[in-house]
Amino acid sequence: MAEITRPLMPADETPDGPAATRGPAEPLWRDALGRCLRSLRLERGEILTETARRAGVSPQYLSEMERGVKEPSSEMIAAVAGALDVTLADLTLAVATSLLTAPPASAPTGPTCQVAYALAA
Repeated sequence: MAEITRPLMPADETPDGPAATRGPAEPLWRDALGRCLRSLRLERGEILTETARRAGVSPQYLSEMERGVKEPSSEMIAAVAGALDVTLADLTLAVATSLLTAPPASAPTGPTCQVAYALAA
């Protein structure tokens, strides 16, 4: 029996049309977290190895967190926050605030998103 196959679509297209018709992707928490961690570390004038040593993580892992490559556990986030002398609550609030102040084109709006951001804070 002959098998019926669908033609493959390019990665940037969906059955509804090209990706360009969809809005920009929502900013990721891990990216905002990384930017915030890097900013806090640089404000302190520290290099990766100093902060990583105090947090008990490798410099490579901290670098991956800062670049938004890793999806760190809450324990890892708390360890790095402690090494930067900020509370987990303050760090979470800073990340949530950065997501709220993202340019409108890159952050979705509406009641659902506003509630999600409020819960994240």
